[in-house]
Amino acid sequence: MNNVETLVKKAVTGDKKALEEVVVQIQDLIYNLAVRMLWHPDDAKDATQDILIKVITNLSSFNHKSAFTTWVYSLSTNTLINFKKKKITNSVRFNEYEIQLRQGLSESIDYTNNKAEQNLLIQEAKIGCSNGMLQCLNHESRLTYIIGEILEFNSAEGAAIFEITPENFRKRLSRSKKNLHNFLNRNCGIVNAKNPCRCRKKVDSSIKKGLILPDHLLFTTNLKNTSLIDAIEKIQNEVSLYRTNPEYNAPESLLMEVKRIITTSKNV
Repeated sequence: MNNVETLVKKAVTGDKKALEEVVVQIQDLIYNLAVRMLWHPDDAKDATQDILIKVITNLSSFNHKSAFTTWVYSLSTNTLINFKKKKITNSVRFNEYEIQLRQGLSESIDYTNNKAEQNLLIQEAKIGCSNGMLQCLNHESRLTYIIGEILEFNSAEGAAIFEITPENFRKRLSRSKKNLHNFLNRNCGIVNAKNPCRCRKKVDSSIKKGLILPDHLLFTTNLKNTSLIDAIEKIQNEVSLYRTNPEYNAPESLLMEVKRIITTSKNV
């Protein structure tokens, strides 16, 4: 694989093959950031396309003083905050989400007796619910938590991404971690065994409410196995709750559309 900074230099000179390779190398990291930020894969796909187009059109402004991925994440965070504001959504507050988690707990999964299918539904519940909790944080706090805690960027890198000082980034991250930690320890049975809520206990009620569609799973369709079930049993803190969520490949249709834009555009 070619060094992405080298590819960027070639792309800026008009090398469209190099530009396509840049897109290939960054599309998955952008898409996974967008899924965590926006929750729904369709929204994440739309946002990722917006971001990739901005990367392409602003590529000449990258000055190579930081890592290219840092520059991409910085552009992505700004786009995602603005993208979220454009969407017509009903944001959920922690107290509202807490009520939802405590309702409809079931000791069994009555929807199906098939163990493999049950495992997929449990994964769907775990990924959807944990990413749903992120939506309770405001836009800035959510992105800060994703960048600093889930993706493990240090304070210097996080500061560069958000264009703030390392001290301010640490303060933001500390607040985000505290808010999510307190909520999870009060409610999530994976993080705190004293809590009654478990992923498998939420499956049936989530199906009845339309939050899980067994024939159209949002978060498990890209998984090749059910290894997350084993991981769930080993989770001991909120960081593990998120880091055990799968990484996704950006939809193939997204890459094809961006390639079409590159090929047909005279300004790229």
